[in-house]
Amino acid sequence: MLTFDAASINLTPLPRFLALGTVSSVPPETEKSLLGIPEWLTQINADISRSLECGADIRQLVAARACAIDSLLMSLFNWFELDKTNLALFATGGYGRKELSLYSDIDILLLAPDEIKSDISSKIDNLVAMLWDIGLEPALSVRSVKDCLEAATDHTVASTLLEARLLIGNEALQHIPDEVVNKLWSQRDFYQVKIDEVKARYIQHNATEYNLEPNIKTAPGGLRDIHVVGWVTKRYFRVSKLYDLVQQEFLTEKEFDELSFAEGYLWQIRHYLHELTGRNENRLLFDYQRDIAQRMGYEAQPDDEPNAAVERFMRDYYRCAMQISTLSEMLINHYYETIIEPHLPDDEQPTKRPLNALFNRIGDQIAISHHRVFSQHPEAILEMFLLMGQYGIKKVRTRTLRALKISARGIDQTYRYNPEHQALFLENLKEQNYLFHRLRTMNRYGVLGKYIPSFAQVTGLMQYDLFHRYTVDAHTLFLIRILHRFTDERFYEDFPLVSAIFQRIERKEILVLAAMFHDIAKGRGGNHSQLGETESIEFCLAHGMSKADAHLVGWLTRYHLLMSMTAQKKDISDPEVVTLFADLVGNVTHLNHLYVLTVADMNATNPQLWNSWRATLMKQLYSQTRRILRADIDAPTNRQDMISATRKQALAMLELAPNQHMNRDEVLRLWDDLGYEYFLREIPEDILWHTEAILKHPPLGHASDANSAPLVVLREHRELALDAVQVFIYTQDQANLFAVTVAVFDQMNLDVLDARIITATRDFALDSYVLLDRSGTLLRDEDSQQELKRRLIDAFKNPATPKLAQKRIPRHLRHFDVPTLIDFEFNEAAAQHIMSLQTLDQPGLLARVGQVFLQQGIEVHAARITTLGERAEDMFYISDKNDARLSAHKLATLQAALTRSISI
Repeated sequence: MLTFDAASINLTPLPRFLALGTVSSVPPETEKSLLGIPEWLTQINADISRSLECGADIRQLVAARACAIDSLLMSLFNWFELDKTNLALFATGGYGRKELSLYSDIDILLLAPDEIKSDISSKIDNLVAMLWDIGLEPALSVRSVKDCLEAATDHTVASTLLEARLLIGNEALQHIPDEVVNKLWSQRDFYQVKIDEVKARYIQHNATEYNLEPNIKTAPGGLRDIHVVGWVTKRYFRVSKLYDLVQQEFLTEKEFDELSFAEGYLWQIRHYLHELTGRNENRLLFDYQRDIAQRMGYEAQPDDEPNAAVERFMRDYYRCAMQISTLSEMLINHYYETIIEPHLPDDEQPTKRPLNALFNRIGDQIAISHHRVFSQHPEAILEMFLLMGQYGIKKVRTRTLRALKISARGIDQTYRYNPEHQALFLENLKEQNYLFHRLRTMNRYGVLGKYIPSFAQVTGLMQYDLFHRYTVDAHTLFLIRILHRFTDERFYEDFPLVSAIFQRIERKEILVLAAMFHDIAKGRGGNHSQLGETESIEFCLAHGMSKADAHLVGWLTRYHLLMSMTAQKKDISDPEVVTLFADLVGNVTHLNHLYVLTVADMNATNPQLWNSWRATLMKQLYSQTRRILRADIDAPTNRQDMISATRKQALAMLELAPNQHMNRDEVLRLWDDLGYEYFLREIPEDILWHTEAILKHPPLGHASDANSAPLVVLREHRELALDAVQVFIYTQDQANLFAVTVAVFDQMNLDVLDARIITATRDFALDSYVLLDRSGTLLRDEDSQQELKRRLIDAFKNPATPKLAQKRIPRHLRHFDVPTLIDFEFNEAAAQHIMSLQTLDQPGLLARVGQVFLQQGIEVHAARITTLGERAEDMFYISDKNDARLSAHKLATLQAALTRSISI
């Protein structure tokens, strides 16, 4: 059992004159300095920090600070002669529990038996003013008993009253807070309102412990989860400390130790957060994670990656958070099952039905039939989860969970190699019903990590970046959850093609196994995909799967990044790129499995970064590859075939389109002028939109011609959600066109997601951009549209070095060190260089790149803009102004200029 003795901490005593409690004892200069209390508080905080550095238990320190504040408040209570009134001063909330970090809220209640008189109110006002002046910022409530009865109808007020601790004053009021709560709230009502509060709080934090910048107090797995256990249990058991629940046999010694250790870990983080910020800060932002990791002793090792120390720190945090949320959920449910449920009316009692000799169904939960089920029948550990899937059961009774957690520790190599256990594990993966929830329970209670030891190694493992939204274990389980969504008609509109493919795949456990192993080797060094391939094949063969199935799982594990990287980083309008991808994939079976796995993986990595633009790229790559693998005789096999096929499709759509007034001959003449490259990169729907706009626009002539203004048209991007805007520009070609265009976009706070820069055969530019409108008003606000068009046309008519808007790097990007990498590859077929740029995403990045291109005389033919968290990974298809190849010297000069510009 963990114990503490606040008196053992050597804190600076109260100033002598304050302890005496008489005004006459205060020297004039001391009175001007607020009795020396601010200096005393500063010294107290310094004493606590020094004690922590010397190895004191954080549990002792939070209690010691509460004791110090106790002495201060009691002295001030007397100082302002409130001891001569009928008031009682209570510590409430965390302070009532004797838990105060450096800058925690000081929750206090001044309670009076009746209405408070004006002379007493003035004394209270003086006390409050003093507290604010000395910098304590108290959360003070002043109430009569009647006021307390009214306020406590709010469950948050009732919660603080449950922890009220009398400091000084009218002892006759000592038990009033408890009596008020007991009078207003039944056990069942209070339990339900706290459960509802937990659910609402979890939703605010994305219902996960694994937020990148978690709130260590209110997020799932935070300190508040421990508080909830206290609120719903202490009232019934009439105890003041969590350990007392052990003596009541509600909480086991081991559970208390686990909860206490995790709580102490969070308190230590909270201490350093307060120390770093000088305020009551509970958000573990990127701004503080490195510093806190260092203060808590996480040091980089010689062979470490740059972020290894902070990643180890966050891994331990996430493990503590999962432990807290798991125990909190279990204990709260245990309270319901043992305290509330037995007293429910008969018609609300859960029905008990046997599932087999070992398990019962009680209401909507599964339960062991006797306490020795797992010890006498070890296979029942896995059988229980299979039954949950077969019978559609999502929850487990807490007595069963406790037995499960103990029994899971006994899973060893002998257990894993038992053929009966292996068959049960595979049957669990084949049973799709509630698979995510079953695996999640396996993970939280130790079964999954013991059965697949490598999975335990990645539990809580995070990557210090903005792209990987979850820890590896959470990401893996979320991926499996998304796979299941492909069978749910509610998500069909979001994933129409993927859903259709997944539902036709009979052996869905193949994909589930690939999902479980695709990232399992992260954190070991080396190529995690290759290491995972070896491990997944060994696992599948050991479990009696065929070589073909095992090697399919292994292939998917090794190449799980292939499709996303090809779609986002390659020019998939180039038949050679698609053909090479098809050669690597090999057959339609591999393609179908890889497509489904990739879409699920991208969504499970960071849902905020998945959009219809990426979905369109994936669908395009899948469709083109499938035609090649099926040897479709109508599939285009080279650039000319693709151009002809695109023109043919666009013409067919033109002839079938209702209410179109374009003349077919005029359309064909225009298309002949637009050039081959245009039909290679644009899709038929956009070609028709462009064609209609061009034919309606006055012919382009010389720049001096007043009727020869460039064409700029906008519309919603139908394939891209969340306020995406498509901008098409048709104008005379000029050297600085790309640079001035992206500069205007930057000035209007428009982010470029995709760009196609094409020069027609008669030297006219046909540029198409997909923009993200952060304000979401561009398409609805006619003035904004006209402003964008005006700025672009003015910039085209007055070509000059574009002026870049000066913008600060956002806070969440400042803490990442992304090296700038620039590579060049020459595409013989297109006679263009493919420039790959990887760097820190930053405001105005594309505009800076465009400015360098302008200064270096670089012609941009196309661009692929990709943002992955804090990293920008962009591609540009470039040449010199004469569409010729760049020399090695010119490439080196360009690389140096870009590096200088981006690093500013």
